[in-house]
Amino acid sequence: MNDDNPLRRLPAVSRVLEEAVLAELRQSYGTAAVTDAVRQVLGERRQRLQAGDSLEAAELTPAHLAQQARLRLQRQRLPSVRPVINATGIVLHTNLGRAPLSEAAAQAAYEAARSYVNLEVDLSSGKRSHRQEHVRQALCRLSGAEAATVVNNCAAATILVLRAVAGGGKEVLISRGQLIEIGGSFRIPDIMAVSGATLREVGTTNITRLSDYEKAVGPQTAAVMRIHTSNYRIRGFTRTVALEELVAWAHRRQLTVIDDIGSGLAVDLSPWGLTGEPVISASIRAGADLVLCSGDKLLGGPQAGLILGRQEWIARIARDPFFRAVRPDKMTLAALAVTLQAYTDPNQALNQIPVLRLLTTPVEHLHARCQSFREHLHGRSFPAAVEVLAQTAYAGGGSLPEIAVPTYVLQIRPHQGSEQDWAYRLRTGEPPVMVRLTQGCLWLDLRTVFPFQEEALLQRLCEVAQSFVESAASP
Repeated sequence: MNDDNPLRRLPAVSRVLEEAVLAELRQSYGTAAVTDAVRQVLGERRQRLQAGDSLEAAELTPAHLAQQARLRLQRQRLPSVRPVINATGIVLHTNLGRAPLSEAAAQAAYEAARSYVNLEVDLSSGKRSHRQEHVRQALCRLSGAEAATVVNNCAAATILVLRAVAGGGKEVLISRGQLIEIGGSFRIPDIMAVSGATLREVGTTNITRLSDYEKAVGPQTAAVMRIHTSNYRIRGFTRTVALEELVAWAHRRQLTVIDDIGSGLAVDLSPWGLTGEPVISASIRAGADLVLCSGDKLLGGPQAGLILGRQEWIARIARDPFFRAVRPDKMTLAALAVTLQAYTDPNQALNQIPVLRLLTTPVEHLHARCQSFREHLHGRSFPAAVEVLAQTAYAGGGSLPEIAVPTYVLQIRPHQGSEQDWAYRLRTGEPPVMVRLTQGCLWLDLRTVFPFQEEALLQRLCEVAQSFVESAASP
């Protein structure tokens, strides 16, 4: 091995194991686990050196590598799915689990998980009941629908509805501009194929008229489906058919109308400038036979697919053998039931449902929180330039794609280390912190940071900053 080989900078496994911090850990983790952690840390450094990365001498000392092995061992004992501080400003962050539950809903899910519950028993009669009864009436009150049911997500709801209405190859008319792709590369045509229904495209990408639907009707046509393009918009020379007009025409033709509204908005958010998302009850009032939406987006509940509409169709869907395969569990139903209770009073919902509260937080409140947070950082001699900037955030989760929500961010420009290195250390510590990166800076948006998390966020930032200070001070 040549003297200029960068791999010669790495200490031996045995040398790292001599560090006192690892000697103590062998008592609780065992020699094999500690040795394996050291080898993994050294392996990562080896890969980076071979890739040409420039590593500081302090990052390759036995003491530093031993600390990294210690952190790795501690992280391995943490749950794989654990709480994260979301400082991105994206309220419905799909990668971070979308809607956080209200305290009451989370407590209900916890109590259901840790004990037996009356999932399918009527406590008055002692006889068997149906699990859907825990949410059915609340869903009907919220939407104005005759009947309702719940499955584990909206994709499953779509498949069940299409199987009931157009299974066996019957046609469903859909505007070409509404053939969307949802998360995970799943597309509406693929979901329709799985259901057994036949897709019949009408109109063009940007223009669909009622006459296009009329021309497409044939003897095998069973339904017309409107799909809200919740994760994108087409602007310019466009035209679509209003739901009321589509319903009137379809019912004259004795066709079923399916309305997939996407995000499950249940209250009007237009007073806050949040427009463009259909409200569940509006679709029912317009006469749609079946309405589909998610429970874990703007509704603010657990992951679920809601199906609302006419009694005969809900009953048929419930008889489908596939229905059992996608039914919700007791924790989901417990959390959803409590979430729906909050909607008995719209003002209560805006206060209690975290998603609604985060989206409607006044921007001046965020500015005040950012200024206070900045002062706390300065009070701890934080080694970075920190500014409060006016910026914009987005709802995320395929909701309100065109609405830029005014916000304020803490812009942190590190004195030591790159913004990528800061983001990595924030992400891999405890609790993990997710931030936005731009132009050599970190942006922290407190819109999505709960007040009870601020002290932990402050502590994590100071820990990361101190780690860079110590690295710079090492010989």
